[in-house]
Amino acid sequence: MIIRLKVNGEWRQADVWPGASLLHVLREHLGLVGSKNACEQGECGSCSVWLDGDLVCSCLVLAAQAHEREVQTVESLAEGPRLHPVQEAFLEAGAVQCGFCTPGLIVAVADLLQHDPAPSELTIREALAGNLCRCTGYAKIIDAVKLAAQKMGNA
Repeated sequence: MIIRLKVNGEWRQADVWPGASLLHVLREHLGLVGSKNACEQGECGSCSVWLDGDLVCSCLVLAAQAHEREVQTVESLAEGPRLHPVQEAFLEAGAVQCGFCTPGLIVAVADLLQHDPAPSELTIREALAGNLCRCTGYAKIIDAVKLAAQKMGNA
């Protein structure tokens, strides 16, 4: 089946199997490999993207469900060579270890800061509860969220 979706501001189309996930289409058909394929069950958050402005796990969304809709991936955050403040904060705070979970976390943090520009630590922990990292104890990730809020002039 042919699907058409607006990805990171550009209309794209792909010929996909009807049961394919949005994650599969993004990575395998459109070459956007920022979103990672880890659990395929919506448990880890590594594949987080925005679908019509809502944060979703792209592994749980059928490609057909994204037809004629807008998708934003982690690749949409940087403007050319300039990183988004959340991306900068992750680097500066040392919140990047193996990097596998990082794109999903960055998308989740950007989403959090859009909705709550100065979140408490409890709010940060709740917002990131759907994102699993096997390398850290989350302390540096929480530091990165606080730093990103400061960089964005929110805290």
